[in-house]
Amino acid sequence: MATLVLDNGAYNAKIGYSHDRVSVIPNCQFRSKTARLKTFTANQLDEIKDPSGLFYILPFQKGYLVNWDVQRQVWDYLFGKEMYQVDFVDTNIIITEPYFNFGSIQESMNEILFEEYQFQAVLRVNAGALSAHRYFRDNPSELCCIIVDSGYSFTHIVPYCRSKKKKEAIIRINVGGKLLTNHLKEIISYRQLHVMDETHVINQVKEDVCYVSQDFYKDMEIAKLKGEENTVMIDYILPDFSTIKKGFCKPREEMILSGKYKTGEQILRLTNERFAVPEILFHPSDIGIQEMGIPEAIVYSIQNLPEEMQPHFFKNIVLTGGNPLIPGFRDRVYSEVRCLTPTDYEVSVVLPENPITYSWEGGKLISENDDFEDMVVTREDYEEHGHSICEEKFDI
Repeated sequence: MATLVLDNGAYNAKIGYSHDRVSVIPNCQFRSKTARLKTFTANQLDEIKDPSGLFYILPFQKGYLVNWDVQRQVWDYLFGKEMYQVDFVDTNIIITEPYFNFGSIQESMNEILFEEYQFQAVLRVNAGALSAHRYFRDNPSELCCIIVDSGYSFTHIVPYCRSKKKKEAIIRINVGGKLLTNHLKEIISYRQLHVMDETHVINQVKEDVCYVSQDFYKDMEIAKLKGEENTVMIDYILPDFSTIKKGFCKPREEMILSGKYKTGEQILRLTNERFAVPEILFHPSDIGIQEMGIPEAIVYSIQNLPEEMQPHFFKNIVLTGGNPLIPGFRDRVYSEVRCLTPTDYEVSVVLPENPITYSWEGGKLISENDDFEDMVVTREDYEEHGHSICEEKFDI
């Protein structure tokens, strides 16, 4: 019996058989400006000749799965003959869902997985639980860890003790990668070039040039300097999708610091945007979101837990999701949490090798467990008891 592990994120779906490698695939559909009528699904994105003005159709809104028609089409594509050729009669699925998911969404998901696709058994689980499982497997001596999952829609901070989540200390910050990209779009559109329709391109810009400042005010001063001294300033060549397929940063030695370039390519000159945008993760109040930043929320979450457990959480802070890949993220989280914590506590912040697929790998490990059969809901169970058996079995 094969097990398919699907970490169904709002931006990327991480999918693969438990005995195989993982693929990271956009969990959405696209329409391009040129081929208006044709819809591209998931990784057909690469077939689009001109991805400027790319129109995204997302199954998730504000972190919850609301657009089932789109999700169905993405899943049909993933499970179908182009990708994984799933033989549903002989396959179990481990699928992730967000924390505090709505009952109606859970019911729809059960129905689709069991009745439409007819998987043999389903395990519905939070992505953080898979990450925690993976972490405890790698560090068997530890009993507690706190998972910081900073993704597309939200950042969740969830303490786990012996693989059980501590519900009373879960914190959600409504800042994720989507907000950062949108904010960068607004800043660039206001300052130099109208890019409000270019989500795809600006997302690439964000991934290429943004970094987390270790000292915000010092970097702000550097960003004001002229010429050579301004080490923050960078020129980014935008793709034109004929000769330049993907944007890139101009090497420092080729930058013309004053005056214009003679060549014809479109250039964005970025200075303080590079670190002011990721700063929102640490100070959402900068753009009027009245919430705590990540380090503050980690400390607040741990302080909601029994005192004797707190030191164990401080020394097992695990970063997952896409945002921790921004350079400087881990160091900044460490230094701020360190400042907010009593000196006699040890603080350690772990950034896994690939934070995006970390929870998928946890799912892979769970599927190899001996007690995996007791965790899932089989199709017979579902046909006999319906939705209620899923509510009982899944710790959501």
